[in-house]
Amino acid sequence: MPPLLYADLDEAAARLRRKGEEGTRQIVGLVGPPGAGKTTAAGLLSNLFGSESAVVPMDGFHLANTIIDGTPLKERKGAIDTFDVGGYLSLLERLRHNHEDVIYAPSYRRGLEEPIAASIAVPREVKFVFTEGNYLLARRGRWGEVRNYLDEAWFVETPSETRIARLIERHVAYGMEPAAAEVWANGSDETNARYIETTKAFADLIVRWG
Repeated sequence: MPPLLYADLDEAAARLRRKGEEGTRQIVGLVGPPGAGKTTAAGLLSNLFGSESAVVPMDGFHLANTIIDGTPLKERKGAIDTFDVGGYLSLLERLRHNHEDVIYAPSYRRGLEEPIAASIAVPREVKFVFTEGNYLLARRGRWGEVRNYLDEAWFVETPSETRIARLIERHVAYGMEPAAAEVWANGSDETNARYIETTKAFADLIVRWG
């Protein structure tokens, strides 16, 4: 396996612009543990590329609360088996083939903590699609198929103390008590983070962030 390449966000964007000169749609996966800043990085990249780009989050494929309520999955929401990987793969396939005038993708509404169907429009002329999520480089089960649809996979690397502090702030902002937020960030979130870190070696680029 080749050595990992490191870049900041501007360098990563320049790399993508060069690839975009090939003329075909570029699908870029931003991967990283909870709180790494994937969503913010994807938003900044989309701003740089303007109307030629769209952001499609993996989080739109969270299993709905009506599915996980009353099951052990509720206490592990955000773990790899609490997502609809088949649905996500189907969307990536459609984005890759780009045969439709507009493809509609789901988003994820924090606070509500639910996916919202068909809330992101990706027109055919969009040249750069940024999809961000925790498990894009995972090899477990069908997750191993995700990489087939990505032109680039970038691992967003952030110091753990920054990442955990962000998570606690986020959980509190969306209604958790501070003590519960700290337990969740250092418990369930951190369990997922340790697994995600093991997938870093499969990235094309490590984006230093935060």
